[in-house]
Amino acid sequence: MTWLTKLQDDRALITRASTAQRVAEILRARITEGALLPGTRLSEEMIGSALGVSRNTLRESFRLLIHERLVVHELNRGVFVRVLDVDDVIDIYRVRRVLECAAVRNARQSPPGATNAIEAALIEGEQAAAAQRWFDVGTANMQFHQAIAGLAGSPRVEEIMRQTLAEIRLAFHVMAAPQTFHQPYLDRHRELLRLIRSGDVERAHEVLDDYLRTAERQLVEAYGERMVETVPAPR
Repeated sequence: MTWLTKLQDDRALITRASTAQRVAEILRARITEGALLPGTRLSEEMIGSALGVSRNTLRESFRLLIHERLVVHELNRGVFVRVLDVDDVIDIYRVRRVLECAAVRNARQSPPGATNAIEAALIEGEQAAAAQRWFDVGTANMQFHQAIAGLAGSPRVEEIMRQTLAEIRLAFHVMAAPQTFHQPYLDRHRELLRLIRSGDVERAHEVLDDYLRTAERQLVEAYGERMVETVPAPR
């Protein structure tokens, strides 16, 4: 399992002073980057061995992630990465519009280096696209929007955004053609950065709002198509 190999690499991040919170952060990061797919069973034995943590610590981290709606516990079956439905997608984008659009409007008062973080994520996404690494483009997209939230200059907004982006990454897996989904947004990323740096925050707000509504519509349509595919044909 590729995601377990990644967790073994993360083991160095765990120290004796680490808590379940740190383990939850690592698992959340693996969900956000798309390594942990919806429906994946999270084995206590395998993950505990990969990270070198106790079952009690791992169970506490699972409780934290359940609270964040990233995993679910099924009686007598175990813990699984959550599978989102269309109502989840609609609500997540409602939250994203509140957080990200407000952050953009605060861009003139943003912390030093905030736009540099946006540019770094943008460049990473463009480089991944040039190399046809569309999975990595999706991860860079998460980093871009996390950096957008950073314009607010609020640790709480950034924390909520990390949880929200981890959730929405679970929805991205419904897209059958990641290149078709991600590629058009790369130009919008550069336009957003240009508008933010020029101080035209109202126009940036408009572009971002349209961006998020378009992405939401695409995902909702993809969920609808998947539901049609899974409905048994009449006999």
